[in-house]
Amino acid sequence: MAVPVVLVVDDEASIRRTLREILEYEDYAVEEAEDGVVALEKLRASRFDVVLLDVKMPKKDGMEVLDAIAKEKIDVPVVMISGHGTIDTAVEATRLGAYDFVEKPPDLNRLLLTIRNAMDRGQLASENRRMRQTIVEQTTGALSPILGESSAIKAIKDTMERVAPTEARVLITGEPGTGKELVAKWIHRLSNRSEGPVVEVNCAAIPGELIESEMFGHEKGSFTGATKQRIGKFEQAHGGTLFLDEIGDMSLSAQAKVLRALQENTVTRVGGDRSIPVDVRVIAATNKDLLVQIGEKQFREDLYHRLSVILIHVPPLRERKGDIAVITESIADRIARRNGLEPKPFSKEALAALEQFEWRGNVRELHNVVERLTILSQGERITQLDVERYVLPGGSASNPVVGLLDRFDQFSEFRDNAEKMFIEHKLVQNEWNISRTAEAIGIQRSHLYNKMSKYDIQRGDE
Repeated sequence: MAVPVVLVVDDEASIRRTLREILEYEDYAVEEAEDGVVALEKLRASRFDVVLLDVKMPKKDGMEVLDAIAKEKIDVPVVMISGHGTIDTAVEATRLGAYDFVEKPPDLNRLLLTIRNAMDRGQLASENRRMRQTIVEQTTGALSPILGESSAIKAIKDTMERVAPTEARVLITGEPGTGKELVAKWIHRLSNRSEGPVVEVNCAAIPGELIESEMFGHEKGSFTGATKQRIGKFEQAHGGTLFLDEIGDMSLSAQAKVLRALQENTVTRVGGDRSIPVDVRVIAATNKDLLVQIGEKQFREDLYHRLSVILIHVPPLRERKGDIAVITESIADRIARRNGLEPKPFSKEALAALEQFEWRGNVRELHNVVERLTILSQGERITQLDVERYVLPGGSASNPVVGLLDRFDQFSEFRDNAEKMFIEHKLVQNEWNISRTAEAIGIQRSHLYNKMSKYDIQRGDE
């Protein structure tokens, strides 16, 4: 468990020294600030469990610091300390969010009890926020359940339940769109760190020259453009989980620094010379074969072994098509609620039709298709005809043109199939009004009737 860190803010060096000695004897880590300006810089740059804040100070007094903490929503309990305390000051400090107000010289036992209680309240507030976030996520579907009854999904759930309460690092592999990020978030949710932050880093989306600054932070003036201090992702994730997505795209130089951070549990900001302790659990994910990359000298073998204490592979959707029905129904329900629509069940025939696709984009592609069907279908349920109308046949639902090109050998077959689907789509758009449809597509009514007869286009029962 991480050592609690207390920030002592007082303009008198002797008081800071005394409080440091007392708190370090009680197994707290202590940092100091000699005025309000320095205090705010430290609070913006690092995480603290409690702040002991003097009221009367030069440059920026304690009340101004307390007001800034509230306005900037810095998440830390504050205990005010003053030798010039008044009832009005104490009331104002409480209004601004201070946990307690202690007079100088403080009674040692009362001060330590106040610090412990302030930490407990801070942890309780974090837990309440986490519970509220959980309710929001469950209501809006922001954090979906991991759905499926296939043996592969059952094995993943079992592994998650076993590994989540531990501190073991996890490497999640699988194709894009399979749900690697969701697995990582659920491991965090089920872990003992669930009340801490979960910080995500897409290693593929960060330019190579900026990834070290993104991961470890930088000091002001450390390079061109570094106009202010930056806190890196490792520090932001202190006490929680750091999710490194697409770890296979990280540069070798950044890999070396990540390895060092994992070995030493410390980071050094770019341009800095101070080692900053971090308490972070790392979960990584990749769609690449890291063993192949190791052989090609593109990924460090020692980092691979550090990350892959537990390996979880998320299979592509085409290898677990039996899960498509339950995933589809869940996605459709969430989409309907999010858009204020009536839920639309899928017919057995519609689900069977969806199972025929290869789903190259995996669950992400399925989500897009279900959203399309939920919004565009006009009946009370989604039928096979809806799938045929709004999801073109072929190998891929999200790239139907590729599917059509792969499906037909002759141009005439492709042309007739495309013409049929175009006419069906326009008929649906115009509520099967023949005159309006003919006018919309620029042909005569008789010509449209002939086309409908040729392709046996009929309005369904719905």
